[in-house]
Amino acid sequence: MNSYKTIIVEKRDGVMKVTLNRPKVLNAINTELITDLGHALEDADKDSSVRVVVITGAGDRAFSAGADISSFMELKSMMEAREFAKHGFETVLKRIESIGKPVIAMVNGLALGGGCELAMACDIIIASDKAMFGQPEINVGVLPGWGGMSRLARLVGIHKAKELTFTGNLITASEAERIGLVNKVVPSEKLEEEVMEIANRLKEKSPIALRFAKETINRSFAPDIDDVVMRDVDAFAIMFTTEDSKEGIKAFLEKRKPEFKGK
Repeated sequence: MNSYKTIIVEKRDGVMKVTLNRPKVLNAINTELITDLGHALEDADKDSSVRVVVITGAGDRAFSAGADISSFMELKSMMEAREFAKHGFETVLKRIESIGKPVIAMVNGLALGGGCELAMACDIIIASDKAMFGQPEINVGVLPGWGGMSRLARLVGIHKAKELTFTGNLITASEAERIGLVNKVVPSEKLEEEVMEIANRLKEKSPIALRFAKETINRSFAPDIDDVVMRDVDAFAIMFTTEDSKEGIKAFLEKRKPEFKGK
């Protein structure tokens, strides 16, 4: 039995519920959380009693507000930045897509940056009416590093993806539903009930049929998904060689407006 420090794992009647458990920092994603979540997903994949996985965030404020920005200060080179992004993709997001079971994102609040990328990697996204979505990385001089740009384009179309990525603007749950980013929006007090109803329906389906359906649909949209995502990883890494990224991260931590110089 794994002992997790950053997530809570509950298994009940064929459903594994994984809760990102760093509510004091809006469930921000750090290396330890990536590792814990990766182990939990590996466990779910191997455990034949688990038919469906649900991922959510602790508290009522955030699913996940994204990567822990303070950890970016530890990245000293393009290679370190690339390995950080690659580790997150391969340990969690690629595993979500490759696991032969449905994974549902139960988005209970903010889903920003890496948190939005995590939700988009899931098979179904059900959101609270209080949820907000966005890829605000550009506001600190960096870019989504776990395939967020390519996944966003697949879900909402190239022009909307560019708008959201270029501006870093946040959108409401209802707008996310309208543009196809999420499957359904429900009142916050009904969120878990709705998600568990879907999970309970899915767990009654043939596991073999679900596995092949997921694989076939994923590959029909992006047969070269790994290559596509690695371009996101490379772009994320390259940004860490710029003065703009250093200024953006520093300004964020100092709670001031950054002054970008295009260098």
